[in-house]
Amino acid sequence: MSRHRLTLIGLLGASLLAAGALTGCASGAASAPSSSTPDAVTSAPGADIAAAWVDAGRAIAVVTYGSSSCVPVVEGEPTVANGVVTVTLADAQRDACTRDMAPRATLVPLPAGVDAAQPLAVTVSGAVEGKTRLDALASVPAAPTDLTASAGWVDRSMVAIVTYGSSGCVPTVESVTSQGETVEVQFATPPADQICTMDFAPRVTLADIGREAGQGEVSLVLSGGGVQVADPVPVLGTR
Repeated sequence: MSRHRLTLIGLLGASLLAAGALTGCASGAASAPSSSTPDAVTSAPGADIAAAWVDAGRAIAVVTYGSSSCVPVVEGEPTVANGVVTVTLADAQRDACTRDMAPRATLVPLPAGVDAAQPLAVTVSGAVEGKTRLDALASVPAAPTDLTASAGWVDRSMVAIVTYGSSGCVPTVESVTSQGETVEVQFATPPADQICTMDFAPRVTLADIGREAGQGEVSLVLSGGGVQVADPVPVLGTR
């Protein structure tokens, strides 16, 4: 995994897209190089897969690799059996995608019966295929209220951050700095003319915080980019 700073990635799966427009949200494709050329949507079977616990263990962020502007969406309902959750991903319904190769995250609500205090194997099929495994959470937090931001470790450096707002405009990371026992993640101010869908849904941003996180447990202070989170957000899982 590259240690370079990640500026966004990811939008989630099949959530609540609605027609309409709203200005003042960050672009969901900001991580793509400006010279990238749109291309047809293509699947990427056999790609590397990673995952992170989020939302107090009630969901996971599945990280795949491909066009940063065309994040796969969840198709159907995930299933769980014998400690294995199976997720089907479909290509994003877009006419064209940027020709980059980047990590991007899809939010996957977990079915009933998944215990985050137990290890979880993840099998992904469909537009992207692969397998990964999540270690059990040492301490499963109480379920938060709805629309609460959350975060989880993807690997030793990358975290998946879930915030709420327009699903068409995922926040992008501008800077990451250490603030004592917390890591401050500053989201970029979106372009004034950015057009976003008029819905309110969870979005997943990937950020590289490895250099600032130090050792031990980490919490994130989120600010900027239209994201309003009052309290530090604990990062779930292990590195």
